[in-house]
Amino acid sequence: MAKRRRLPEEMGIFGVLVLVAAVMSMLSPEFMTLGNVQVLMLNGTVVAFLALGQTFVLLTGGIDLSVGSNIALTGMLAAISMQLGANWWMAALIALVVGLLVGLFNGAVIHYVKLPPFIVTFSTFGISAAIPQILTGAKSVTVADPLFAIWGRGSLFGVPIPVILLALFAAVFIVVLKQTPSGVHIYAVGGNADASRLAGVNIGRKILTVYAISGICAGMGGVITTSRLMVGYPTAGSGNEQFYSIASAVVGGVSLFGGVGTIVGALLGAILIATVSNGMNVVGVDSFWQPLVIGVIILLGVSLDAARRRITIAEGIRRLFSRSGETPPPTSAAETPPPPQSASSSGPVPSESTH
Repeated sequence: MAKRRRLPEEMGIFGVLVLVAAVMSMLSPEFMTLGNVQVLMLNGTVVAFLALGQTFVLLTGGIDLSVGSNIALTGMLAAISMQLGANWWMAALIALVVGLLVGLFNGAVIHYVKLPPFIVTFSTFGISAAIPQILTGAKSVTVADPLFAIWGRGSLFGVPIPVILLALFAAVFIVVLKQTPSGVHIYAVGGNADASRLAGVNIGRKILTVYAISGICAGMGGVITTSRLMVGYPTAGSGNEQFYSIASAVVGGVSLFGGVGTIVGALLGAILIATVSNGMNVVGVDSFWQPLVIGVIILLGVSLDAARRRITIAEGIRRLFSRSGETPPPTSAAETPPPPQSASSSGPVPSESTH
């Protein structure tokens, strides 16, 4: 008997995206013009980069609230380094290294000091927001090297460079999560950290890795933002970027409870958020309505995620008792065991050194 093929989990969010795009196109013919699509893609790349990093963190059951201010920190340091004589590619590299260091700091404090990710990253949010203002007296810094504009304004065969960079990062991350032991371990840590530790997974290394990736992605956001403006702003990233990055990942199917989600889903979530935001601008909806709409989207996404988890748990208990011929007891939130995660369902977790 042939196996029944299951539709990819991302089909749901893809269908919603198509529906939203169709509605926006009917409300405004300008929505589907080439110029507006390019604006949509460019405006969505920074949030999409943040969503990629946020996905790794959420998969381990954490959260990164520092990505917004990390954009300001990395972008300002890139602009300052060019004023001091660095060329355009060296400035971008400096921004990525600084973002990496911020991520490593978050991961180290969370793992070794045993503080909650919310507290640690919220504190880093304040620190990263203050440093560029202290260095410049809260003044903007003009980019000295005109070639730096390549990162945010350049294009290759008509495709914007930020979109190409996003595609490259996403492809690498998909391979990491799907095809490498590290990816399996990241899912396992989010599914059950204690079981992963007993299986030989180095929990500390995975926590450091995911926050470092989030920091690098925020660094890319800082480079693109500064490159597009050709000015380093100490308050860059203080808007809705951080808020939207979490929304993108959650709406794309990444669980806030850890262990469930994909890069493709997070990307589709980021595109959906960008589409809603851009569409509301094109239609002429006031900007202060946008956080309300995105907030509703987050609430629906989290509610659906929680409902899916409850359904999975209930089905598992029913199947267990149906095989044994017993009547399943009623389940409650307090008695419900943690659901099986996709990372551990395919087999035992590969072990690695715990040094």
